Amino acid sequence: MSRLKPDVGPSDHAQGPLDAGLVLVEYGDFECPYCGEAYPELKAVQEAMGDDLCFVFRHFPLAEAHPHAEHAAELTEAADTVGLFWEMHDRLYEHQSALDDRSLAAHAQILGLTEPLFQTVLDEHYAGRVRHDFITGVRSGVNGTPCLFVNGERYDGPRDAESLIELLQAMRELQRKES
Repeated sequence: MSRLKPDVGPSDHAQGPLDAGLVLVEYGDFECPYCGEAYPELKAVQEAMGDDLCFVFRHFPLAEAHPHAEHAAELTEAADTVGLFWEMHDRLYEHQSALDDRSLAAHAQILGLTEPLFQTVLDEHYAGRVRHDFITGVRSGVNGTPCLFVNGERYDGPRDAESLIELLQAMRELQRKES
C-alpha cells in the first residue's frame, strides 16, 4: 500500500484541524469527471465527520487528458492569496464544464479577484505550487484522480459518502478504544 509523502502540514490546503485524528487527503484534478463525481461525496463526508476530520486537497492536474486543469489549479492558488482557495475550489467543481481561460476569468471576477491577479494565472505564476503537489502525488503512488489517502495510507475502496463515513467512524472508534 502506498504512503502519503510528505505528511500533511501547515502549507497544505486543509479544512478542519490539522491535528484531527482522521486526515483525508484528495489528489484531484478540476477537469476530471471522476473528481467532479467525488466532490459532493467528499463534502458529505466532511459534514458528517465535523471537527474529527481534516480534509486536505492537493493538485494533480492530468494536463494531457484535461487541457484546462492546470490553469484551474493555478486559479485556486491565486485565489488563496486573498483567502478564497476553498471558495474557488468549490466553484470550479460546481461549474466543471466551464474551465477554459475565459470561463476562469469569469469565475475570478465573480469571487472578486482583480484582473492583475487573474493575469498571474495566465502567466503561470502559480505553476510551481501546482507542480509541487503533482510531484508529491507521484512520490505517493498517485496514478489517477481522484486519489484518496486516509491517515497517510492510500485508500482504493469505494468513494461514496456512506462507505467513507463508515470507514472513518470505525477508525475513530478504534482510536478512542486505544487511547
